[in-house]
Amino acid sequence: MRIGELSRATGVSTRSLRYYERQGLLTSERRPNGYREYGPQAVRQVDLIQDLFSAGLPSSLIRDILPCTGPTPPTGDCTALLTRVRQIRDELAGQEQRLAKRRAMLDDYLSGAAAPAAFDSTDRFRHLRQRAAAQNASPPRPSPTPHPVNSFQPELDVAR
Repeated sequence: MRIGELSRATGVSTRSLRYYERQGLLTSERRPNGYREYGPQAVRQVDLIQDLFSAGLPSSLIRDILPCTGPTPPTGDCTALLTRVRQIRDELAGQEQRLAKRRAMLDDYLSGAAAPAAFDSTDRFRHLRQRAAAQNASPPRPSPTPHPVNSFQPELDVAR
C-alpha cells in the first residue's frame, strides 16, 4: 500500500508517516517511480506507534520497543525496555501527585480555607477574592472614544 492509502487507513497524516520513517519506527520499500510501498503489517505498526506516543513515550524508546512487539522474538532482551517504561510511568505518577497537590492548594485559596504565605491572614486574601468577584460582576466600562489618528492635515497649495 502507498503512503496515501496508509494515511487513510490509519488516520495519520503522510507527514507523520514520513517522520516515523526518519525516526526508524516504520519502514517502506521504494518502487522504481520513487513511491513508498508499505507492507500489510504497516497499519498495525502505525496504530501501535500512535498508542505509544499517546502514552508519552519518546520516539527513541518506541524504536527500541517495536522489535519486542513483532511476531518473531528479538535477538536482544526486552526486560530492560520494560524497566524503562515502568520508570516513565512512575515519573508520570509523580507529576500527577504534584499537580493534585497544587490543585488542592489553589482550591483552598479560592475557598478561603487558606491564604498564600505572602498574605498575613486569610481575611486579607478573602478581601482580595471579594474585590475580584465584584469586578467580574460589574457591568463593563464604556470604552473611551477613539482619538483620531493624523487629525491634522496641512493644506497644500498646489497653485504655486
